Amino acid sequence: MKRIRFSAAYPERLRHPLHRSIVGESPIARAELLMWSPTADATTLLWFDGDRDATTAAVEALDSLVARSLVRGAGGTYAFLRQDDYEFPAALLDTVASSRVIFLPPVVFREDGDVRFEAAGATEALSAFHDDLADLADLTIERVREFERRRTPSRLTDRQRAALEAAVSAGYYEVPRGGTVADVAAALDCATSTAGELLRKAEAAVVERAVESE
Repeated sequence: MKRIRFSAAYPERLRHPLHRSIVGESPIARAELLMWSPTADATTLLWFDGDRDATTAAVEALDSLVARSLVRGAGGTYAFLRQDDYEFPAALLDTVASSRVIFLPPVVFREDGDVRFEAAGATEALSAFHDDLADLADLTIERVREFERRRTPSRLTDRQRAALEAAVSAGYYEVPRGGTVADVAAALDCATSTAGELLRKAEAAVVERAVESE
C-alpha cells in the first residue's frame, strides 16, 4: 500500500465554487476540507485561515448551502456546512467515484489555485487514478510514501520520547533555556553524549513529520 500527495491545478471550469472564491482578492489564502459525509446531503467540516467575515463571504459562494455554523479556532475559522449538493464538476466526481483509492483528509484549497490532497491504495490503482485525473488537471506528485495503518506525531523510539520528555521537564526548550543536555542525561541515567544523540534524533523525527504534514 502506498500513499501519494498530489497537487492539482484545475482549469477554471473545473474549480469548485468555494475554491474560486478564495483565488484572487480574497483575504482567505487557504481552506481545508477536514471531514465530509458519505451521503447525498453534503455535510462537511472545513477550516479557513481567516476571520468569521472572510469565511462567511467564502461559503456564500456555494449555491447549494442549506445551513452553516462558524466557530473561531486554530488560527482561523471552522465552518460546519450542510449542502444539498457537493458542487464538484461531474467529470471530477466521476473520476473520483470510479477510482480504486481512498482519499485522506485534509483536502487543501490554496489561493494560488492549486488543490493538495493525499490518496492511498495499491500501486496500480494509484497509477490508474493519476492517469485519469491528469486528463482533467495539471497534476504533480509531491510525495510518495508507504501507507501506515497508524499515524503518530513522530516516529520516535521509547528512548527518544523519554529524552524529549526529560528535556521538557528540565526546561531545555524554554526561552531562555533553563536546562542542559547534562540534565537530560542525569534523568535518563546515561552519558551526556548519549543524551545529546537521543535528542538530535528525536528532534529530527519530529521536524520531519511536521514538514511532511504541511
